[in-house]
Amino acid sequence: MLISPEQFIGFLSAALLITISPGPDNLMVLSVGMSRGRRQGMVFGLGCALGCLSHTLLATLGVSALIKASPLAFGALKLLGGAYLIWLGIGALRSRGGARVDGSALPDESLRKLFAKGLFANAVNPKVVLFFLSFLPQFVVAERGEVSWQTAQLGLLFTAQGVLLFGLLGYFSGAVGAWINRHPGAGMWMDRVAGAIFVGLGLKLIISR
Repeated sequence: MLISPEQFIGFLSAALLITISPGPDNLMVLSVGMSRGRRQGMVFGLGCALGCLSHTLLATLGVSALIKASPLAFGALKLLGGAYLIWLGIGALRSRGGARVDGSALPDESLRKLFAKGLFANAVNPKVVLFFLSFLPQFVVAERGEVSWQTAQLGLLFTAQGVLLFGLLGYFSGAVGAWINRHPGAGMWMDRVAGAIFVGLGLKLIISR
């Protein structure tokens, strides 16, 4: 059973806005692309995006086990996740922006090493693990059944859009990085949008319950 169109559209819209908001991953992709070239930036971005697969696996196994153990515990996870998203949203809403991309020259590295570096940096990041465990369940509809399959689809969808956006960031890194450096306030407004999404998701969950 595939996720519903409503799940697909709602999740993808939120994921896209969150991914393009200035953060360590996409700023690093831009930095690598500006300093080493388009191909290097795209390869590093591919590694970062595919690192989400490990978090997808953890979230899928964790949520599925929790549902089988106790539906009440799953409800508690969603509430705690909603509170965490609200906390992230408030932090983003209070951000003053000012993101900059460092395009200074860096030592040359092979494409394989850049891919591995991006993959490892994302895969072992505990903050990303916590984000996935908080974000994905908000779009799971337990009543539809096959919770683990729903979670896996959402994680794969997040990874796919990350591959696309990070690839584009790497390819257009020079132009995008220069624009961000010329318009530091743009990052603040991107953070505002992402923050509003986080807070909205968290509040919707809590109020609906």
